[in-house]
Amino acid sequence: MNNIHEDSVDFQSNSQEEKQQLSVQSVLSRGSQEEIKFTKGQAGHSDDECSTDLEDDSMFMEQNNSVIVDVFFIYPSRLLIFISVFTSSRRLNLSPSDVYLKACKQTGAVPVSYILCHLDDAILDLNYYGLGPLGAKALAILLKSHGVVTHLELKGNSLQAEGTQYLMAMLFENISIQSLNLSDNKLGLKGAEVISKMLSDNRKLKSINLSENDFSDAAAKCLAEALKNDFVVKDLDLSYNCICDAGGEDLGVMLAENIGIEVLNLSWNHFLIRGNAALIAGLKVNATLKQLQLSNSGFGCPEVQLMAEVLQQNDTLVLLDLSINCVDDEAVRLLCQGLATNETLEVLKLSRNPITKIGAATLLRTVKKNMKSALEEIDISSVLVCETFVELLEETRVTRPALRFQYYILPSVTKNLLALGIFKKFFEEQNKSIMDFFQALDKEGTMKVSTSAFRKAVKEANIPLDQQQLGWLVRKFDKNCTATIVYSVVQTFV
Repeated sequence: MNNIHEDSVDFQSNSQEEKQQLSVQSVLSRGSQEEIKFTKGQAGHSDDECSTDLEDDSMFMEQNNSVIVDVFFIYPSRLLIFISVFTSSRRLNLSPSDVYLKACKQTGAVPVSYILCHLDDAILDLNYYGLGPLGAKALAILLKSHGVVTHLELKGNSLQAEGTQYLMAMLFENISIQSLNLSDNKLGLKGAEVISKMLSDNRKLKSINLSENDFSDAAAKCLAEALKNDFVVKDLDLSYNCICDAGGEDLGVMLAENIGIEVLNLSWNHFLIRGNAALIAGLKVNATLKQLQLSNSGFGCPEVQLMAEVLQQNDTLVLLDLSINCVDDEAVRLLCQGLATNETLEVLKLSRNPITKIGAATLLRTVKKNMKSALEEIDISSVLVCETFVELLEETRVTRPALRFQYYILPSVTKNLLALGIFKKFFEEQNKSIMDFFQALDKEGTMKVSTSAFRKAVKEANIPLDQQQLGWLVRKFDKNCTATIVYSVVQTFV
């Protein structure tokens, strides 16, 4: 049977029709504003005693030939209900669009044309459509029995806790939705409580985005309690909220007990060392988490040291995002203690941290040394690196060709890196040997030439290097700054 709000069914008499329409409208309008108290007996399946302001309405006490009132409990412990009036599909055969339009008329919501045009889409993208609670109510009526949508996007719709109630009720009946985006909907603590009730009995929702909802420590506690025993949710996003250390501790306990979550985003909250320590402690015993995002989460040396200990023994985490924190060169050194033995981490994000070229080189050397490292992508895109780092990276890629580093490099550095290639190419085109070039300068056969003599000879030979490139080439050949070049060593470069 299709769930609808019907306002134009042919009844035996006009007076009967009007009476039933008024009853439905009154209930639906009150459903979003007050709690309606009643017991199981009101659904017509029990003789239990009931207490309700609707007990005199015969519509909720019986079934007639064409209309059935389906009353189901969202959260029995809170006696909240969602009332759905629907008709027999065999008699009315209403299409999903008709169901939605009638639901909008019954609830007073403005129909969204996008919904009508995409009823057959698996991904229903309603981000920033301004649905509000009433729009969510009409949508919930449609989706309760519409088993096509698998991904529902509802970001920025001002749903608030009220609108979320209808959606959570719908999820108890819907058999297809696996991914739900409720970010930026002003849910607050009440919204978190409503969602927690659903998560306590979740059977099919695998991904839920709850970012930007003003969740506090109390909200985090509700969600953490519900998720402790949930094994269905795989992807949870709680970023851009107001969760502090107390909430971090609750989430840490959840992380230690949860056996389902694989992707967790806690970026841009208000954790300090206590909350971060609790999260890391939970991660230490967690056996399922694969991706952890903690961007802008107050990570410094103490937290990084704890994370390094986790990386030494963790064999499930493949992505770690610590960007926009307080990770400096010393923190990178501590992190490398974990990376030196880790064999599973594939992606490491450290951009927009106070890391210098020293920390970048430390990181690269650690990755190069650990032959069992699985790292394929490292993001230090805000770090200004030098020529030495780039050359070391090229050496590393000989044995690790899949390794990708994101870094920042000045045009002048890139130009310098071309100098050695230009130098080699010049002699190849002349069919001459670089060693012959140096030997011609070494009149006494000492295997050394002065840097000044080298500079002069390069200019006289018209090798196309500018002053900057020539200076860098001299520094490369004379690493110890002795003003002499041992040209036997030059062979290792060319």
